[in-house]
Amino acid sequence: MKAIAHIHTDFPTKFGIPRQSGIIASLQGKIVFEPEYRVAEAVRGLEDFSHIWLLWEFSEAVRDKWSPTVRPPRLGGNVRKGVFATRSPFRPNPIGLSSVKLEKIEIDPKLGPVIYVSGADLMDGTPIYDIKPYMAYTDSHPDAVSGFASTPAEFLLQVDFPEDLLIKVQPELRKGLIEVLAHDPRPQYHDDPERIYGMAFGGMEVKFKVEESQLTVVEVLP
Repeated sequence: MKAIAHIHTDFPTKFGIPRQSGIIASLQGKIVFEPEYRVAEAVRGLEDFSHIWLLWEFSEAVRDKWSPTVRPPRLGGNVRKGVFATRSPFRPNPIGLSSVKLEKIEIDPKLGPVIYVSGADLMDGTPIYDIKPYMAYTDSHPDAVSGFASTPAEFLLQVDFPEDLLIKVQPELRKGLIEVLAHDPRPQYHDDPERIYGMAFGGMEVKFKVEESQLTVVEVLP
């Protein structure tokens, strides 16, 4: 297989990316096709769907060897589960699957059809292998059992973002950034109130610390 497109997001690194797609609906992404696939007819009818599936590559997790078990952060990184019972990026074939909301499709004179989505959980530049329409009547299973991930892991932190630091963030990025911080971008088994974390987002480095249920932004750098 070869990449048909790449997605552009505000996450230049893996740190801080939502753990699942759709958790933070305000995060925006733009899908640009490779030259071979910049054909408007290829997306004809896609605008009639509200959501789409993205099949993509964990491009920063490609390895020559694989392990039959992994340690999900959801379980504190101390319990091993079979790789096929997890969504770990460290797989025999590093393929990811995300359901995102389709916002619009624009035809660019040079880039061809450009797809704008929200709720993406992908790093900037991630290769996209395929795009498929999401069909609610068959793709949604409200009564499904989710194993060790049957209850949401996310709990919202209180975010203290001082006004003199918030104004350094572009207005259109503020809502998404605050929501990312509220969902605790740290590894799930980290709990050091003295540690200062740095997260790259939208051309900035946001530094913060977490004590109990409060996250405090301490610096915003370009």
